[in-house]
Amino acid sequence: MAKAVTAKDVARAAGVSQATVSYVINNTPTQTISADTRARVLAAVADLGYTPSAAARALRRGTSDVVLLLLPDVPFGPVVAHVIEQLTDDLEPAGLTTVTRRMRAGSSVAALWREIRPVAVVVVGGLADHDEQDMRAAGIHVLSTMLSTSAGHVGADVPQTLIGRLQVEHLAATGHRRIGYAAPDDARVSDFYRLRLDGVRSACLDLGLDDPVVLPVHLDAAEAEVAVRAWLDRAEPVTGVCAYNDETAFAVLAGLHRAGLSAPGDLAVIGVDNIPLASLASPPLTTIDQNIDAVAAYLAAEVVHLVQGGPAPHPLTVDNVRLVIRESA
Repeated sequence: MAKAVTAKDVARAAGVSQATVSYVINNTPTQTISADTRARVLAAVADLGYTPSAAARALRRGTSDVVLLLLPDVPFGPVVAHVIEQLTDDLEPAGLTTVTRRMRAGSSVAALWREIRPVAVVVVGGLADHDEQDMRAAGIHVLSTMLSTSAGHVGADVPQTLIGRLQVEHLAATGHRRIGYAAPDDARVSDFYRLRLDGVRSACLDLGLDDPVVLPVHLDAAEAEVAVRAWLDRAEPVTGVCAYNDETAFAVLAGLHRAGLSAPGDLAVIGVDNIPLASLASPPLTTIDQNIDAVAAYLAAEVVHLVQGGPAPHPLTVDNVRLVIRESA
């Protein structure tokens, strides 16, 4: 096995000290290196194929070029996958590497960031106040999105209660007075579910509608049929259903199909996320688009702004969340 090339090898080949090699490679602003010396070091680096150790650089600087993306312990569906992919792609041109980790129950956030030494942390979901304060005290930039437990955070919140409100407002505008809610069966998404349902309930109250009839809907056609029949067999049948997300809405549509019924004639259905398959559902799914592209782009631009300077991105507004009307409702 070939021996790894070290900074000592580069220094020997260039006829300079290891410190000079470090100054050139890291472009240290406080050190003046002659053009000739810089050229010799860079030539030696190229000739020997030397790659600086990111770990060693992090130890020297007390930080790294890593951006830590902290995700809640939720299923990795199309939305989460898209956030990871776009944030990674948008940060790469700035020389920043995205590392993704889940915040599992019982795991230590502090142990994670102290090991990785990120230059910034992007949090999807909530973060304990003491964890955020500790990271900021260590000089780490912290951004959050989707949900926030910190009043003074910097981030791109997607107002989850607004999502539920938009669902109800659309159903009410199309004549539906009795609303159902298709709840997820995964406790890991309870924070998002709770806020979306709060938005549904407050909109029903404001519009003079009864409280929504909430039923759990599993991602199974037979079990979804049970929920569909329960909504329709009430003394005052539910006519429109807000689903927690598009996958849950697909289950409701499958339950309708299994019962020999269809949307929107027997039951209008509206989802959340506008994932690519939403337009291919039968019928095509009406949904709420959170515009995850804009959220991820904003987060990447804000990270680059905080870490490297330059103009700050324009903040997102509630107009970022929009209704996409298709045949299902």
